[in-house]
Amino acid sequence: MSSPGSTFRSVHWTGNSVQIIDQTFLPQKEVTIHLTSVGQVWDAIKKLKVRGAPAIGIAGAYGLFLGIRELPEGVFGTFYKECERVADYLNSSRPTAVNLSWALKRILDTMYSQKEKPISELKQLALETAILIHEEDRRLCKAIGEHGAELVPENARILTHCNTGSLATGQYGTAFSVILHAHKKNKVKNVWVDETRPLLQGARLTTWELQKEGIPFTLNIDSAAAFLMQKGEVDMVITGADRITRSGDTANKIGTYNLAVLAHAHNIPFYVAAPYSTIDLNLENGSDIEIELRDEVEITHSGNKRMAPKHISVYNPAFDITPNRLITAIVTEKGVLTPEYKEKFEKLFG
Repeated sequence: MSSPGSTFRSVHWTGNSVQIIDQTFLPQKEVTIHLTSVGQVWDAIKKLKVRGAPAIGIAGAYGLFLGIRELPEGVFGTFYKECERVADYLNSSRPTAVNLSWALKRILDTMYSQKEKPISELKQLALETAILIHEEDRRLCKAIGEHGAELVPENARILTHCNTGSLATGQYGTAFSVILHAHKKNKVKNVWVDETRPLLQGARLTTWELQKEGIPFTLNIDSAAAFLMQKGEVDMVITGADRITRSGDTANKIGTYNLAVLAHAHNIPFYVAAPYSTIDLNLENGSDIEIELRDEVEITHSGNKRMAPKHISVYNPAFDITPNRLITAIVTEKGVLTPEYKEKFEKLFG
């Protein structure tokens, strides 16, 4: 497979199906699967076969087309209600990442704005919009990397969390794109990779992508982050985001808030990288974000082996909220934004 920084894509439209790399098999095997129905796309998103907020949005956009392409081509009102039903179904797969609902709404709004057209043309318009969303994300992620690389000091030791590379986006990544572009400038000494429990997206996926790019890295257990900072081994922290509110409060993979608190305590800059589709101007602050709770098996089991006693209470939130006061800057495709975030979001993306 080609390098993630060049031609690598985790989601691809074949002309008839959505082709994805099933991330549940990584890093042991690179398994490509084809999704030909909206139900298969929902299942792939729910079961993390495809994951990462931008990639979920892209897959969901194609999934919406798959769900409506065989609908009867009668009255627009009936057709559009069915389109909304398909979108609601897809959106139920992962409620926290805003890119999914954003992409689905963008397609629905685009079709509605041209409702006088034949339904056959509206279906094609839905597909064209999904492809546009995909191509746009590639361009945005590249711009994020170029802007963010300017924040990276020489011989940087960067700590990152979860997976934010080509596997999680249309291409290049978000936080990973910053690391990738800084690496191309010979600015990266080492990337500390949180394992990212409980599903080990850092250990399984980020290391896989870093290795392909030849970027120096070291895998560490999540709970070692504080010790690394205490020892002076971290120059900056950068993560992605699944939803950012008007105020700059940010939802990201569980454990991100821990890092932000630790970075603040050790006087280390904490950055978030995300495209405009991750910024939800409809939500004022982090308390408005719905946090997905996932299956207890992700914690109680390792593979098929039970690691905890039966009949116990389990709390497994997929995300946490980092308050804006702990975020040094947010890197977007339009540049590096520093506090106050609300005014800048409204000016650039409102």
